[in-house]
Amino acid sequence: MDEYDNNTSHGKDNFPRKILSQLLGSNGPVHAVTYSASPGTYILTGSADRSIRLYNPIPSSSTTTTTSTFITKPSSLSPHPSTAPPQGRLIQTYTAHGYEVLSLSVSSSNATFASSGGDRAVFLWDVSTATTIRRFSNQGHTTGRINSVIFAGVDDSLLISGGHDTTVRIWDVRSQSSSRPVQVLGEAKDGVTSLVTPVAGAEVIAGSVDGRVRTYDVRMGRLVTDVFPGAVTSLCLARDGKTVLVGTLDSKIRLMDRSNGQCLRTYGGGNGDVGAGGGGWTNKEIRVQSVLGGGERWVVAGDENGAENSNGEGRVWAWDLLSGRLVAKLGVPWGPGGGKVVVRRDGKEKERKNVVSCVAWKDGGFGNQFCVGGTSGVVTVYGEA
Repeated sequence: MDEYDNNTSHGKDNFPRKILSQLLGSNGPVHAVTYSASPGTYILTGSADRSIRLYNPIPSSSTTTTTSTFITKPSSLSPHPSTAPPQGRLIQTYTAHGYEVLSLSVSSSNATFASSGGDRAVFLWDVSTATTIRRFSNQGHTTGRINSVIFAGVDDSLLISGGHDTTVRIWDVRSQSSSRPVQVLGEAKDGVTSLVTPVAGAEVIAGSVDGRVRTYDVRMGRLVTDVFPGAVTSLCLARDGKTVLVGTLDSKIRLMDRSNGQCLRTYGGGNGDVGAGGGGWTNKEIRVQSVLGGGERWVVAGDENGAENSNGEGRVWAWDLLSGRLVAKLGVPWGPGGGKVVVRRDGKEKERKNVVSCVAWKDGGFGNQFCVGGTSGVVTVYGEA
């Protein structure tokens, strides 16, 4: 059975275990979450219902007195139903995608953001008017979905996208005369799942299902490839650009030294106890995001399995960056009404698990708050007690 660690008084590591709020409104699984640029006041979510939503995660004054450190689904086995966490405030909904939204990126000015998804298009949005400024699709990704989009370049003058068609495409945001990509990087042998780029310099780092992390020096025309034993599903670059966190489908998250390709630390595997080296975390089937948080003190990841004893609820894991020690394994409540029951082909009921697939940490990993989303369609926000 799973032992949860949402007690706000547990431990002395100051990891934010308290549920601050839940963000409601999605009519399907949430595939992408991101904070606005520093100071990270707002949260954007992208959903399977083709919509993007902007929230203030701080509840209104009428609900701030209702808090909970661990929420479980009301159950007939429990005489004390759990108190629902407060709800964050929905500010705006953005609709233009024809298919699910899979990736979001906010500009440093917070005036615009970019999105991509299953419709093979990258959209550039005006935050205040909730309208699209540009749609990058001509001469764009040819097949499948676009898994990742990020801003890059001086003053966010570029957008970089990677998708199922195995290409990375670089777009000029400022150019109004052409909708064609500035450059196409086509070395991947399978779908591109994740992209990051250092704040300074002219590099693009791409993770792919073919088990490669490719670092392109666009200015010098140089490519460096690192090989991993499983499909790469997640990348998170340290603020100084010297290390990168790589998630792969062999149930491992690795901290890599970018200067020499050396693995500095591995997270995942092991038994399920807090304090153990790996903690029993596994990732073998779907894309689960992992990020650096707490001033790059922790590695935080979602969970593809859900929690076996928690009525369909999900889990989020956290390890100490330097030691690799598991410091927290938190329960992620489904949301109002608890887990949904579905009927299998054999006619028997089965409760859906809350697969936690996307994670974001406030202020680029240096804030005091993080949020997670997944199958339930509800985004849960965690912070300090």
